[in-house]
Amino acid sequence: MTSTRRLVAYVLPVFNEAAGIGAFHDALVAATDQRPDLDFEFVYIDDGSRDASLDRLIELRATDSRVTVLALARNFGHQIAVTAGLDAAAGRDAVVIMDTDLQDPPEVSLRLIETWEAGADVAYAQRRTRQDSAFKKGTAFVFYWLLRRLASVDIPRNVGDFRLMDRRVVAEVIRYREHDRFLRGIVSHVGFRQEAVPFDRDPRHAGSSSYPLRTMLKLAADGILGFSTFPLRLISRLGLLISFLSVLGALFVIYVRIFEPSKAVPGWAFIAVGMFTLSGLQLLMMGVIGSYLGRVYVETQDRPLYALAMVARGRDGDRP
Repeated sequence: MTSTRRLVAYVLPVFNEAAGIGAFHDALVAATDQRPDLDFEFVYIDDGSRDASLDRLIELRATDSRVTVLALARNFGHQIAVTAGLDAAAGRDAVVIMDTDLQDPPEVSLRLIETWEAGADVAYAQRRTRQDSAFKKGTAFVFYWLLRRLASVDIPRNVGDFRLMDRRVVAEVIRYREHDRFLRGIVSHVGFRQEAVPFDRDPRHAGSSSYPLRTMLKLAADGILGFSTFPLRLISRLGLLISFLSVLGALFVIYVRIFEPSKAVPGWAFIAVGMFTLSGLQLLMMGVIGSYLGRVYVETQDRPLYALAMVARGRDGDRP
């Protein structure tokens, strides 16, 4: 009796990648053709692209029945697009998440598959080197440094969303339905056996990054606020420190007034600076609290994570 062939699905978010999507798919097919013992499904999610990306994906589906195309009704963001792909690929033996700009080499996904076949439930690609600007490298270093020290779970350093997950892990991950998503933190929070696969990240093949500074800052906030309450605890500690310094200042004023009144210098500069400093700190604290409250408000609305405008599946995509 022959064993059932294992099905590996690739979840591939796309946003304004029309110029390079063909080259990426050719590279991905060339890589997966090296594993004829496995079946593959390619789940492309168009995240409200403003170029011809969706047209290119439909053309791919016409020539490759393994291609599934999901078109989101608008741009929901990278993390939501990946979530839509995971929902569609649930039940496959394993799921690989990777970007379509060829910075994540398709050949590395075969090493992720080998690591999974060796017993790992999650195989994540960990960057040894990256072809990015000094600014992006520096901000990435600061982000991972902060995340590692603040997050309540151990999130590996220099790791993006490029990873393979076993079907059991995918089943758990898609149960997490928060709107401000940080998938690499969710995967770490789920647990299971997770192993790193080092690789060297290539430069983009075409187009521009869909992660501008504003998006990167939001992702960093989602990672820290979603997996750490340290900013809230920091407010209490800062309040205690300011109160302690205030008591010391009051004692110093009393001492000068009683024992050295000749040294008491009238003036409002120090008071004004102190008032503005405390006001700024209070606003900062209110902003931190507001960020947490805003997340609670969004979750209590319980709105759907995304809306699909189109679903196009190939023959193999109908397999449960």
